[in-house]
Amino acid sequence: MLEEEAIEYAVIGAMAASVHGSVRASADADALLSVTVPRLMHLSRAFEKAGFETELRSGDEDDPIPALLEVSDIHGNRVDLLGGLRGLDPQAFARAVDVPFSNGNLRVIGREDFIAMKCFAGEPQHILDARAALNSAQAPIDFDLLRRVTRRFGRAAADVLEQISADAPQTKRN
Repeated sequence: MLEEEAIEYAVIGAMAASVHGSVRASADADALLSVTVPRLMHLSRAFEKAGFETELRSGDEDDPIPALLEVSDIHGNRVDLLGGLRGLDPQAFARAVDVPFSNGNLRVIGREDFIAMKCFAGEPQHILDARAALNSAQAPIDFDLLRRVTRRFGRAAADVLEQISADAPQTKRN
């Protein structure tokens, strides 16, 4: 439906972590959308019309996520669609990678943007995910890009990145 609605998206969360080096279980899937809140409201109605249950929540002005659309089906499957993320580099969607999935592809957030988002989230599991993505990279990491996109999330995220990148193998740097 996101493609039908011409909405840019990138899978994030545990599914993206499994692409970038840290396989772990999760009860739902998460995707970040490049949409306005009114467009997210329209999308909510489209999902309802297609037979899904939806719940649209808006964040307050201090929340880094302006709005979240929870979509679920009759089997209990759930996807959380984040309507933006404060500090995200607008080019993150262009850097997303296609990953084969069930007769098609999913757009998954790129490695540098994934690491930056995890540094911003800052919880212990997020930091472990970021560290795993750094250490398991199959291709060199663009540290200039990584630092730039992480700084957009603020000083605390940049500090986390510097702490975890000190342990990253030098061969992973580009």
